[in-house]
Amino acid sequence: MVKNLERLVKVWNIEIPVKNTLLCLEHTPVYTVGIRAKQYGIDEEKELLQKGAEFHRTNRGGLITYHGPGQLVVYPILNLKYFKPSMKWYVCQIERTVIDLCKKFGLKAETSPHTGVWIGDNKICAIGIHGSRFITTHGLALNCNTDLSWFNHIIPCGIEGKGVTSLSRELNKNISINEVIPEFVKSFCKVFECDSVDIPQQEVTNILNKIK
Repeated sequence: MVKNLERLVKVWNIEIPVKNTLLCLEHTPVYTVGIRAKQYGIDEEKELLQKGAEFHRTNRGGLITYHGPGQLVVYPILNLKYFKPSMKWYVCQIERTVIDLCKKFGLKAETSPHTGVWIGDNKICAIGIHGSRFITTHGLALNCNTDLSWFNHIIPCGIEGKGVTSLSRELNKNISINEVIPEFVKSFCKVFECDSVDIPQQEVTNILNKIK
C-alpha cells in the first residue's frame, strides 16, 4: 500500500526525553474508509476497485477519502501524555500545523465546522485519527500535487457540496512532496513545541525490511 517512504523523523518533547515518531510518506492510489463506513458496502468497494485503486477499511475516525501520489500522508505516532492528554487538542494542533505550513506558501487556510483544513470551500488537508490510551495512530493527508480527479468517484470525507484542492492548484505551479516535507516538520515542531532529528538511513532501511 505504501509506495515509498520519503522521510522518517523522530520527534520528542524538549523537556521530556521520550521519543515519538512522525512517518512522512506517499501512497499508491487507495481509497480508505473510517469507522463510519456503512454507505460503502461490498458493491461500492468493487466499483472503486475498478477505478484502479486499492480499497481498505480502517479504524480511524472519519468517512471515505483518497490517498495517492502527490499527497503527503503523515502518521504521527505520539504519546499525548507527554504533550497534552486530549484528542480534541491533538486534532486542533494538527490543523494549526497545516495552517502554519500553508501560510509559508502564501496561502490563507482555515478550519471549519468540519474536521480538516480548508481554503474556501475546498479541503486541502484531511484528518482522520485513532487514539488508544493517548497513543495516536493514522493522521493527515495534505494535497501537494495530487491528481484531484480521483476524488470525483467519492464524496470526500462524506461532506456534500464541498470540494478538494491542493497546494499546486492554489499556487498555479507544481509543489512537490519533497519540497513540502521539511516545511511541514518545521511547522509541526513549532506548533507542538518540540524538536526533531532524522532517523539514519540504515535504520530506515531496517524498518522497511521488517514491514515488507
